[in-house]
Amino acid sequence: MERHLNLIKTDFEQTEKRIFPRFPFSYLTFKADSTSSERNVFEIKDISYTGMQLCLKDGGHDFTPGRQINGTVHWQKASLDTIGTVKWVSGSRIGVEFSSENDFDKSVKNFLSIENMVDSLRPIHNFSLELEMPANLKYWLRADGPFEVFVWRHNDGELSRFQVLMMENFVEWEDGVGVKTGRIISKRDLDTPLITEDELVFSVDEGVNGEMISMSLEILKNIGPEFLPTEANEFLRMKLHS
Repeated sequence: MERHLNLIKTDFEQTEKRIFPRFPFSYLTFKADSTSSERNVFEIKDISYTGMQLCLKDGGHDFTPGRQINGTVHWQKASLDTIGTVKWVSGSRIGVEFSSENDFDKSVKNFLSIENMVDSLRPIHNFSLELEMPANLKYWLRADGPFEVFVWRHNDGELSRFQVLMMENFVEWEDGVGVKTGRIISKRDLDTPLITEDELVFSVDEGVNGEMISMSLEILKNIGPEFLPTEANEFLRMKLHS
């Protein structure tokens, strides 16, 4: 488990690194309104209230920084017509900043609601796909881009720690350490022949962000036992309350 807990200290801020398995499929997509490319449907790698990161695995897009990019985000039963600007391009990936005009930010927040997160939730730990799962990962819940929960266990089966990822925010409890919160500042793909993983670096808050704790508790409260056993859910909420 050493590779999953890696502390980095700098003079300016404390950051920590985590390695997580990556689910290979996403139902969160973006369809651009118009492009000279024949392909205009992108996978959304990350999304938040302020923007999103798009990926077209085989490249082939013609977007450049500063260009307007409009289209529709599709997420299970929900959809959102977006207005944005390309902020950066790196190979097949595009960083998009959402417009704040005409109260569009309110539409984004409604789209990324707790209800939509729960509606699109999937218990990855129950999937029959041949995923390479870390041995100590007990539960893994995923709602595509904006929300994931990882619950780990000790070798004796007792829960040892958990992480809640909500867009660019990070909440963690660890046995013997307690609760910490932070902001995700980078994500890097770690693809090997045997396993697909993400490396996340997050900036640790000096204290605990009460707003992020409250949001985590609200989401967990709405997750049914078909996704996370009641006993485990109550355990997570108890630790976040402590």
